[in-house]
Amino acid sequence: MLSFVGLGLSRNDISIKAIEEIKKADEVYAEFYTGRICDGIEKIEEITGRKIKVIGREEMEDGRDILNEAMTKKVCIISAGDAMAATTHVELRLRAMEMGIETRIIHGVSITTAAASALGLQIYKFGRIISLPRPYGDYFPLSPYDGIKENVEAGLHTLILLDTENEPMTANEAMEILMKMEERKKEGIFHDKALIAVLARVSCDDEIIKAGYLKEMVKMDFGKPLHSIVLPGKMHVMEAKALVEIAGAPEEIMNGL
Repeated sequence: MLSFVGLGLSRNDISIKAIEEIKKADEVYAEFYTGRICDGIEKIEEITGRKIKVIGREEMEDGRDILNEAMTKKVCIISAGDAMAATTHVELRLRAMEMGIETRIIHGVSITTAAASALGLQIYKFGRIISLPRPYGDYFPLSPYDGIKENVEAGLHTLILLDTENEPMTANEAMEILMKMEERKKEGIFHDKALIAVLARVSCDDEIIKAGYLKEMVKMDFGKPLHSIVLPGKMHVMEAKALVEIAGAPEEIMNGL
């Protein structure tokens, strides 16, 4: 049997169902290249009483050792957020099903829904989620900018997920990258008065939820990652009020709604 378990965003988000699934597994693996919890895997080991082996991207994508074990054992793969947030997991599940291995999903809280809830924005008004990779060398993709622009032109909010490879990207680094993209594209998306919302360590005890203009936000200290960014689109009056009251956005964003 092969179980995919979502941990949520912090140790306190893990469900009773998830704890029970981890406890009864013969082998427990964790992958965190698609996302991480803000407390660390040690806290999950304390809660479940199980030793958890963290595996790398290559081992997860190859999957052969995992599938071979799952033929005779109860194998559990845990990840941050929701269990099926990564396409690699879907592909591995399909391979398991083709081999006649029973599969199970234990869902968890995901930043894709938590971001909207934390800011008071309406989730059905979000457009395509954008992943922002860290540039290196001559590699500086502009496709994230184009995706954000499509959402902006449709009046939709944009959730921007930041690179977690090696050292997780901070919101400040992400805003600097977005401004460099603006310098190249020059299409007026990321200007000084662009409204930006930053979510830091969502669901953790020290979470920070802040909204403001890009010119000021890029200078702020949001503490350690994990960070995410939301670029609000066309807002209902209650959404704008939520950003002001919950995230400290300038009251003037209410004008003209």
